[in-house]
Amino acid sequence: MNERERLEVLKDILFTDDRDYADKITERIVQLEQILHDRNKLSGKIDPIVSEQLDEFAKNIPNTLGPVITATLKEEIKHHKDEVVDALYPVLGKMIKKYIAQEMRLLSEKIDDQFSFVKTAKRKMRSFFGNVKEEDLLLSELSMAKIEQVFLIERESGILKAGYSKTETIDEELISGMLTAIKSFVEDAFHQGGQSLEHIDYELYQIHIQSFVTHYVAVVISGNYLTRSKNKVQDIIFNFYNKYMAMNLDLVMDFGGGRQDVGEPVTREDIEQELAKYFGNAKI
Repeated sequence: MNERERLEVLKDILFTDDRDYADKITERIVQLEQILHDRNKLSGKIDPIVSEQLDEFAKNIPNTLGPVITATLKEEIKHHKDEVVDALYPVLGKMIKKYIAQEMRLLSEKIDDQFSFVKTAKRKMRSFFGNVKEEDLLLSELSMAKIEQVFLIERESGILKAGYSKTETIDEELISGMLTAIKSFVEDAFHQGGQSLEHIDYELYQIHIQSFVTHYVAVVISGNYLTRSKNKVQDIIFNFYNKYMAMNLDLVMDFGGGRQDVGEPVTREDIEQELAKYFGNAKI
């Protein structure tokens, strides 16, 4: 046996256990590689761990994230009260209005059932004594209210942010300034805090005004503007304000460079497109 062969024998004696251990490690690495490359095998190993962690996370959310969310909301409300109120007002107002409208509708239906014959008799008398066809009177009673114009106006400044009109009109800026002046005069004259002017009669038109914290919406209506039409107009205004204005208030408002966390301001054309979408084909 030469020197080389003696060394090999010695290595076998000394390093047999190490080689077995290295072989086992190699085999284990191969198995892990197979698992990593096999989606089903990997999912079988990881999914139980992830599920357990998610369950634990869900259980701890009230204790861990609850105080953080509460503190964040308090901070947001404290520094951006107007934006928060503008976001919540349409939702709460719509809920309350729908409940009241439903109750009033039920009451109105009961009254109509009892007194519908009175209206018919009055119409016949007006037709007889006024020498007017009953059909014409009936048509006038049933004339549909229509939205003619819509204005979105900033409350503090009276600046017209956007407008929508089915026909050409006079200076919209002049109209918005006039509406703001009338609205402010009436509200100041009555000294009733928290109350706002909601309606103006202008010859053949009715102007419905819905006030929010930072803006108000004025809708010019022609035709027979009844309570049911008013409810529909309010629904449209609340939908527009809740779905568009409240979601983009930071982009609509001019903060004079004081806010750095807002994106590119929306243009007047953008708002007018939204007004046309909500009010253009609305049936009231």
